[in-house]
Amino acid sequence: MNAVDMPKVLVADDDAINRQVLGELLKPEYTVLLAKNGAQALERAQRHAPDLILLDVMMPDMDGYEVLRQLRADPATAGIAVIFISGLDRPEDEANGLKLGAADYIAKPFNATVVMARVAMHLQLVRQRRLLESLAHVDALTELANRRRFDEVYQGEWRRAQRNGRPLSVALLDIDCFKQYNDHYGHPAGDRALRAVARTCASFMRRPADLACRYGGEEIVLLMPDTFAAQARHLVACVCQAVAQLTIAHAASPVGPSLTISVGGATYGGRGAETAGALFEAVDQQLYLAKQGGRNQIAWRAGDAEEAA
Repeated sequence: MNAVDMPKVLVADDDAINRQVLGELLKPEYTVLLAKNGAQALERAQRHAPDLILLDVMMPDMDGYEVLRQLRADPATAGIAVIFISGLDRPEDEANGLKLGAADYIAKPFNATVVMARVAMHLQLVRQRRLLESLAHVDALTELANRRRFDEVYQGEWRRAQRNGRPLSVALLDIDCFKQYNDHYGHPAGDRALRAVARTCASFMRRPADLACRYGGEEIVLLMPDTFAAQARHLVACVCQAVAQLTIAHAASPVGPSLTISVGGATYGGRGAETAGALFEAVDQQLYLAKQGGRNQIAWRAGDAEEAA
């Protein structure tokens, strides 16, 4: 396994020998991070986002229980699995850790085989949970992100654009006369056409932050952070051209012999008091204008972003 792909395990213990022993034990299979106190554990958890934390309970200044409370209170670290490692072996001590949200509890002096088995088990659970979470965010037909995922990412990107004063562009694509397409060719053919358009849209979302989502029915939304209006409109024009070049026959369309799309878009320029909801309403309004204008076209509200581009 490539070192970049290895799961990350943070070992937080004030005892240098324990840190060394656990570090050497885990290094052959995992990327190991070390912390010697609670404050350092929190800082490294926030910076490196480990997959699992082995956390000593008894540490000076900030004990493991308080570290876990602060991890759970921070959305960025709330989901990290934590295994307590402690010399406290009373049932009530273990119960206290589990009530706070620890995934497991290993008593000192620890057995190397037991530690490795527990770490492997909990990392497998982490992988399974992430797989389920990813499936919950995927549209089964198009394999694009779904509406739920868009809503989550959109809000985050909106806040980031406001905070950094950077543009955010959004486009909503609609397949022209798709009801007529389904009526003429049948729903299985409609599903194939929608998947082809979805793949085309996704192929243009090349940056890590770009996102293509199935918004509903035959609508696909493109989220383009840090993208000015002129850039976004050019990219969307390329998408429209690529869809046209699929040459999917659409005999029932009044627009043309092949399947086409209409697009509405808008850009928030990083300035002003516009809300996330108002930006998307502008996108929807532009899509309406594109359809009213004869379809197979792009309508875009640039706002102050066009001036900055």
